[in-house]
Amino acid sequence: MRNRADLGFAACLLGPLVLSACSSGEALAPTPAAFAERVNRSSVEGVQPIAALRDLDLLYVTDRAPTSDPRTKAISYGSERSRTMSFGSIDIRIEPDSTGAAEGMKLDGITEIGRFPEVPYPAVTTSSGYRRSPAVVAAHKEAVASLQDEIHQRLAKSARKEVVVFIHGYNNTFADAAFATGNICRLLGPDFVCVVLTWPAGGSRGAFLGYNVDRESGEFAVADMRKALRAIGETEGLRGLDVIAHSRGTDVVASAFQQLGVEAYVRRSSITDTLTIRNIVLFAPDIDIDVGATKIFDFFSDPDTPYGAKKNPNATIKRGSLHLTIYTSPGDQALGAASGIFGSRLRLGQLDLNGPEAKAMRADPGHLVDLIEVRENTGAFGHGYFLTNPAVRSDLVALIRDRLKPGDPGRPLVEVGAPSFWRIAGAQAGPG
Repeated sequence: MRNRADLGFAACLLGPLVLSACSSGEALAPTPAAFAERVNRSSVEGVQPIAALRDLDLLYVTDRAPTSDPRTKAISYGSERSRTMSFGSIDIRIEPDSTGAAEGMKLDGITEIGRFPEVPYPAVTTSSGYRRSPAVVAAHKEAVASLQDEIHQRLAKSARKEVVVFIHGYNNTFADAAFATGNICRLLGPDFVCVVLTWPAGGSRGAFLGYNVDRESGEFAVADMRKALRAIGETEGLRGLDVIAHSRGTDVVASAFQQLGVEAYVRRSSITDTLTIRNIVLFAPDIDIDVGATKIFDFFSDPDTPYGAKKNPNATIKRGSLHLTIYTSPGDQALGAASGIFGSRLRLGQLDLNGPEAKAMRADPGHLVDLIEVRENTGAFGHGYFLTNPAVRSDLVALIRDRLKPGDPGRPLVEVGAPSFWRIAGAQAGPG
């Protein structure tokens, strides 16, 4: 019987299964080039990168089923689904090498803080229909309040009062998700509260070493991720929420935000107003290009959606400060294999900005989306560049931490012949 390491190695060889990074999540991403020169922005003046050996304390939300070490009884989470969404804290220790420099990460402890009720929530029959059980509503409110209290305490220690959320892709374990979030948190600096939303990926049942099972687990997780994002975004004292997703996790995020966007529209509001969203960043989206375009621009395409109590096809769709950034790579072989599996014309993360498939995106209503193409230093099978390409890491820092727009000094981008179409200028080498 092969162990997980052997399966992971086979996945990297087989191509269709390299929809995760196919590397040890424990490795520390090098400091990005953006830290070499401080951008003169008063909003982030004085913010410094995390010290190389500073340990991390992350918040997690998951609908993975819990597991425990038979020897230590320590809690963790596996690849099976749970009908109860839980949340808590993850301690990550930064381990030095023989010279004292940061070398890797190690999970140093997982503490579960609370749980939501089991879904589906029970209902009570009344003469006029159904209503949710008062007991389960009370339990739900208690879980939301506990999660928000944990975030609020962390925001109190943060100068920026901002939360960064990461959602991983296929074949990622709980630890993989934590390490990737830790790398992002380390890149952005200590003034962000970092949260990992982790869904039940990383199993080996089914076809393609679990890819089809993970895909359905992502669909299962949408409702829970929607509830988690809503709770985080409505936390008192939050000034901004940035959401980053990779690969199959981008479909989970797109589906959740499609639903949250409809909620806001019906309330004659926007998710920027209701959830303080600043950025949604999708790396290597493992979404069929037609499905992706439908989900992203859905609210433009259905004027019969109720706006308050009535339809209003001429209503102004509020945008606020929300911005969507999508990173693509035409040479992403892993997404090419996914296209073959599903008979897709193209995955969104394969988009060539000079190609015919980009024409539909050029009609982006209101330039809601910046598309950024990565052609160099894309890593194994062209899919894991979001944490391995120094220029991509630098651009992420400039976008999230420094709030720079494409074309501003400090972002390693060149324009590609159309508004909102950009290309990473090159693999800049960062110090350390």
